[in-house]
Amino acid sequence: MSTHLETIVIGAGQAGLATAFQLRQSGRDCLVVDAGTRVGDGWRNQWDSLRLYSPAKHDSLPGMAFPADPWHFPGKDEVADYLETYARELALPVRLSTRVSRLSAATTGGFLVETDGGDYLADHVVVATGTFGRRPHVPDFAADLDPGILQLHSSEYRRPSQLPDGPVLVVGASHSGFDVAYEVAPDHSTVLAGAGHGEIPVPHGSRRFRMVMPVLWFLWGHVINRRTPVGRREMQEIRFHGGPALRVKVADLEARGVERIEERVTGVEGGRPLLASGRVVDASTVVWATGFVQDFGWIDVPGVIGEDGWPRELRGVVEDAPGLYFCGLSMQSSFRSMLIGGVGADAAHVAKEIDRRATRATATGVGDPSRSGRLAA
Repeated sequence: MSTHLETIVIGAGQAGLATAFQLRQSGRDCLVVDAGTRVGDGWRNQWDSLRLYSPAKHDSLPGMAFPADPWHFPGKDEVADYLETYARELALPVRLSTRVSRLSAATTGGFLVETDGGDYLADHVVVATGTFGRRPHVPDFAADLDPGILQLHSSEYRRPSQLPDGPVLVVGASHSGFDVAYEVAPDHSTVLAGAGHGEIPVPHGSRRFRMVMPVLWFLWGHVINRRTPVGRREMQEIRFHGGPALRVKVADLEARGVERIEERVTGVEGGRPLLASGRVVDASTVVWATGFVQDFGWIDVPGVIGEDGWPRELRGVVEDAPGLYFCGLSMQSSFRSMLIGGVGADAAHVAKEIDRRATRATATGVGDPSRSGRLAA
């Protein structure tokens, strides 16, 4: 027996919670399921010093302001606590400790969502599991490095004290790579390798930054979006290579003695990391700040996932699988989509599409959402 729901939202991060809020505002029933034991744990499990790149004035979800000074840059635990409070205070229907193992098309229409806590039939499903998938990306040749070298993916890194004495190589020059290299440099000889993606040319958090931030926020929403040529070009760059450095800049790395090398690590020689130029880097620790592999193998709905591993969607709507949506993807509508303060607009669009489809179904009697809450075979 499977519980029938009008809408099930997979993932209780900022995207999933914002979608649930918008659906409830439209008078629509939904359930948010998440594998975690506590709302916000996806943030709590990041490295200790992680802070948002955007100030609190741009970090609110719809319905509740972020509780901090407008120009404060919240830490990861503050974000986690905000999400937990958001779900509780707005009485959002969240079911934790519920891992989804498979999403497929139901023979009776809609979708079958299989979880370790029971199965659900849903007229609509919103996948809000995050931007870059669940599986850390580490190159195959990493297995050939000397066993004495400590290897960590950036998702496993917490603080400099967990690293042994000796030089550190950070691989990957996006946000996390810059942050980690900057943090470990005072205690370790540090090399940061990888192609850069540019940087915001003002000191993060400075008076100049406050002056520039409104312009950036406008550009990120109204220029770098999927409706413009520059936005579509940047979408490919951001999705597959990362965005520009926002907080830590090249000058900051240089001030801490980080050696910045704009070339890739391409292999192993003598058990040590090998750069494209043929240089071998001596390192006691390698931190792979190389992102994540898109992992939607659990979605068993034909035509949804493209050859590049990303969903075939437009602003979160999957035209080839009516009733299936995504929220929280990088560049889902614009550069803002991957920021907490930008996900609300994407959630509102998805919720509006669900409301429109559910209203039409009620009027025609096809896929009647009034069955919500019943048990179906």
